[in-house]
Amino acid sequence: MRLTPRSNLCFSLTLLLFVWSMPAKAADSEPVDLIVYGGTSAGIAAAVQAKRMGKSVIVIEPSQRVGGLTTGGLGQTDIGNKAAIGGIAREFYEDISSYYQDAAAWKFQRAEEYRGGGQSKTAAGEAAMWTFEPSAALSIYQDWIERDGIRVDYGKRLDRSSLMMTRSLPARIIAIRMESGETYRARMFIDATYEGDLLAAAGVSYTIGREANEQYGETLNGVQTKMAIHHQLRKGIDPYVVPGDSSSGLLPHIDPNGPGEEGAADHRVQAYCFRMCLTDHPKNRIPFHKPEGYQPLWYELMLRNYEAGENAAPWINSGMPNRKTDTNNRLGFSTDFIGQNYDYPEATYEEREAIVAEHRLYQQGLMWTLANHPRIPENVRNQVSRWGMCKDEFEAGNGWQDQLYIREARRMVGEYVMTQGNCQGLAVEDPIGLAAYTMDSHNQQRYVDEKGQVRNEGDVQVGGFPPYGISYRSLVPKRREVSNLLVPVCLSASHIAFGSIRMEPVFMVLGQTSATAAAMAIDDRVAVQDVDYERLAKRLVEDEQVLSYTGPKPKPGIDPKSLDGIVVDNSQAKTEGGWMTSSSSGNRVGLNYVHDNNASKGECVAVYQAKLKQPGRYHVNLLWPVHSNRATNAFVKITDAAGEHHEVRVDQRDAKSGGRAKLGEFEFGTNAIVEVRNADSDGYVIADAVQFILAEGKSD
Repeated sequence: MRLTPRSNLCFSLTLLLFVWSMPAKAADSEPVDLIVYGGTSAGIAAAVQAKRMGKSVIVIEPSQRVGGLTTGGLGQTDIGNKAAIGGIAREFYEDISSYYQDAAAWKFQRAEEYRGGGQSKTAAGEAAMWTFEPSAALSIYQDWIERDGIRVDYGKRLDRSSLMMTRSLPARIIAIRMESGETYRARMFIDATYEGDLLAAAGVSYTIGREANEQYGETLNGVQTKMAIHHQLRKGIDPYVVPGDSSSGLLPHIDPNGPGEEGAADHRVQAYCFRMCLTDHPKNRIPFHKPEGYQPLWYELMLRNYEAGENAAPWINSGMPNRKTDTNNRLGFSTDFIGQNYDYPEATYEEREAIVAEHRLYQQGLMWTLANHPRIPENVRNQVSRWGMCKDEFEAGNGWQDQLYIREARRMVGEYVMTQGNCQGLAVEDPIGLAAYTMDSHNQQRYVDEKGQVRNEGDVQVGGFPPYGISYRSLVPKRREVSNLLVPVCLSASHIAFGSIRMEPVFMVLGQTSATAAAMAIDDRVAVQDVDYERLAKRLVEDEQVLSYTGPKPKPGIDPKSLDGIVVDNSQAKTEGGWMTSSSSGNRVGLNYVHDNNASKGECVAVYQAKLKQPGRYHVNLLWPVHSNRATNAFVKITDAAGEHHEVRVDQRDAKSGGRAKLGEFEFGTNAIVEVRNADSDGYVIADAVQFILAEGKSD
C-alpha cells in the first residue's frame, strides 16, 4: 500500500509554485460552473444533474467514447439490491427497458426469446432493465447528451504535471490544462475517472493497494491467503517452467515475493480484465484468433490446471440481448490478468496504453487457447469455440473494446474513509446514496506456497448485509487540501469497502450527488466540505435518490440480556484467523455471529472469556444458529479453575439441538475461558455465544 497524503504540504513543486507555462496559442475555454473530468457513467450522471440545476458544465473525456464500463462491456449490472438505486441511475436502467421495447432493437433475437438471469433479472412489472448491450448503453448516453445540450470534449487528456490553483490553503483549482494545450476554467471540478488523475494532480491525499487490517479495524483487508477458496487453482500444480526444476525459473506472472504477511498492507491492486461482449450468432460472430505476439508460456499454468482436474470453461458468460454476452472472470485461471496491473494507477499515459495492450494480448491469446489448444479438454474447447467477438460492437477494434475493467486504482483519503464496518452495519451520519454489493475483491497475486505449488491470493467475497449509506464526506478531500473538488469514483474508502461500493449504478448515484453538492457550493459560495448536508439530502430525495434502506433487514437476534446467567457474545470474543461476520440467520445471539466460511481449517480461533461474579461450578452452554451446512464436529475447549482443558466436539448441524449444546459442568474461579476452533471440522464452524449458569442457581 502506498499512502500519498502530501499532508505536509509537499504536494509537488508544480502545485506549490503554481507553474503554468501555457503554449502561446493554446485554446482557452470560456469559464463554466462545473468541469467533469471523465465521461464515465458517474461523469455523465453528474453532467445531467448539473444541467438540471441550471449550471453550465463541460465533460472532458480522455478517450473517444463516453460511459466507461457501462458502455464498455459490463452489461450484467452488479447491483446486489435494486432497492438501493434511484435518481438518474434508475432513469438509465428504465431507459434501457424502453430501448428494448422497440422491436427494431432486436436484430439477432426475438424479445420474447431473451431471458436475463441472476441478480440482474428484471422482475415482472419492473420498469427498469438491468442487462444490455454496450451499444444500447452508448445510445442512451448519447441521447442524454443531445437532449440536455451537454458539451463533451473527446480525446483530451489532463496535463498531470501542473494545475492552476490558488496559493491559499485549502487550495482551489482555478483551471486545468490538457496535454494538447487547451485550458478549462471552472468554479467546481469533479474527478469522475477510474484512475483519480485529477485528484492526484491537485495534491489530494490518496492511497493505492491494500491497507493492513489493523489500520481501520477490519478483518478482510490486506493479504488474504486464508480466504483463498474461490477462483482458485487446483492443488499440486508445479510453478516452474520445467516441472521440478527450480533453475528453469518460475512460470510467467507468478510473484516471487508473495504472498506477504497475512492481513498486512501491500501495494497490490485487484486484477483487471476486459468484460468481453461475445455472440454465438453465425452472422455476427468473429471467431477467436491467435493474436500477433502470442505468448504460449503465459497459458502453461492454465493447461496444467486442466491437467490437474479442472474441467469447466473459465468464465461467467452472462446472456445479454441479441444473443450476446457479458463475459467475466471465473475459476483459477481466467480473463483476469493477475498481478500485471500494479503500476497502472500511477503510470504515464503511454505506460498505461502499454498495460492495456498487454491485457488485450493476454485475453485474446487466452480465448484462442481455450478454443483451440489440444491440451484443453474437448468439452471446454467445444463450449468456447462456438462463441466469438461481435461484428456490431466495438467495430474499430474488431469486437475488442479499449475500456479495460479498472477495478481499483487510486482511492482518495478524504474527510471520511468508508470501511468494512460501514458495509456491515456501522451507519454514517450523512448518507448521500446507498451501496449494496458484496465486499468483492478479485485475486491480486499468484505465488508459490510452502508446499511448492502455485496458489492465487486476494479473492474475497463476503456479503450478507443490507444496503448501507455512503458518507458525503467520502466524496470530498480533507478540509485543508482542496475546496472545490468532488470525487465520486475514486472515493475515500478502504480497499475492501471499495470492493463493495465500486459498482456502476452506485457510481452514477455518486456522480449525481457530486453535481448536486457542487451546484449548492456555488450558490452558497462555500467549500464542498461546508455544503449544508440537510439541504443536500433534501434535494437528493426530491430527485428520487435513495438515502436509507427501508426494505427487509436481517431478523433481530436474541438479546443476550434476556438469557440466564452470563452470556459472552462473539462481539466480545477475541478472534484469530479468517472468521467472517454474518447476520443472515435470525436465531443468532446479538447482532451477528462469525463463521469460518468452511475454510482455513485449524486456523480460526474464537476465545470467550467471562468475568464471573463468584467462583463455583457453572453449567456451560454453546449457542449458535443451526443450519444444514454447519460442521458436525466443531471443536470447543473449556479451561477450568485448575487450568485443566476439557475438549468437546459439537454437532452444529443438528436441528434438534435448537442451537444450544450443553458442554458440561465445570469449576471456575472468577474467570472462565472457552475456545471455539475449526480444526478438522467437516462444515461451517460458527462462533456466536457462550453461556455460563451458576450450578446452584441463576447468577445475580
